[in-house]
Amino acid sequence: MKTLVVEDDPIQRRILEASLRSAGHDVRVAANGEEAWALINEERIRLVITDWMMPDIDGLELIRRIRGTDLPGYTYVILLTAKDGQDDIIDGLRGGADDYLTKPFDPRELQARHAIGGRIVRLEERLSASQEELRRLAMYDGLTGLFNRRTIQEHAEAELDRVARGSGPLSLALVDVDHFKSINDRHGHLTGDSALRLIGGILTAQLRSYDWAGRWGGEEFLAVFPGTNIEEGVGMAERLRAAIAARPLSLPDRAVVEVRASFGVSGAASGTACDLDTLVREADAALYRAKREGRDRVCVHRLDAGADDRDRLAS
Repeated sequence: MKTLVVEDDPIQRRILEASLRSAGHDVRVAANGEEAWALINEERIRLVITDWMMPDIDGLELIRRIRGTDLPGYTYVILLTAKDGQDDIIDGLRGGADDYLTKPFDPRELQARHAIGGRIVRLEERLSASQEELRRLAMYDGLTGLFNRRTIQEHAEAELDRVARGSGPLSLALVDVDHFKSINDRHGHLTGDSALRLIGGILTAQLRSYDWAGRWGGEEFLAVFPGTNIEEGVGMAERLRAAIAARPLSLPDRAVVEVRASFGVSGAASGTACDLDTLVREADAALYRAKREGRDRVCVHRLDAGADDRDRLAS
């Protein structure tokens, strides 16, 4: 954890730096507020010990800049001052300082107050990491690492809003693992999970950086192709189908499971207002046809498809 010492008096600056370095801390030094602000913006500094009375940018102004900027992580600030009046201390804390140290300072007190700041910074880092993990768990499918249904749905709907505004076409593919029940029955559910992870990895590797993919539910996945018309979407789906077919699943006992998937593709033209439920329903109808016609293939939504053309074959 980097500590920045801001002190315009060179003797005090060297004393502070030496005291902190002797305790093993990673220290940066600045002779004034301008130098300090530049360092704070260049490096990830989590703890600042700053003098109050400095020319140009004083300690309180530096703290205001720190608090008013969206820096990564919390910056703990100890205000170093010769002012020891109660009102002065309160003004410093109200100005955004976390703690204060009066001059002349006892090096042991400096170490103790630095340790308090370090504990708070580390606590904030753990809290941020926990929040990030909760955010990740809320967005991603725990098995495949792809987006979960809620998240892929949000991204797809956002893309459809752009389509409606004329930003370009969109196509999507509903993907279903062929004979998934047979894989589970013959090889066990752990192997079925491995098959789902395999397909999740292939989707992640094959899709473009601006495409989206998520687990739609069970053994179904949804892939969204922004800026891609329905013919191009069929080509994308065919590439994914071929990649899945070319990657058999190897088991610990050296057995090999052939994994296949069927695709149903639908799309929306640029400038067209279309809701996600409609596109998914159309892709689902095409997927059912792919299942019926032999699986391991890509079918596209047909405008003339009958409303009763919905019978799902057993996976």
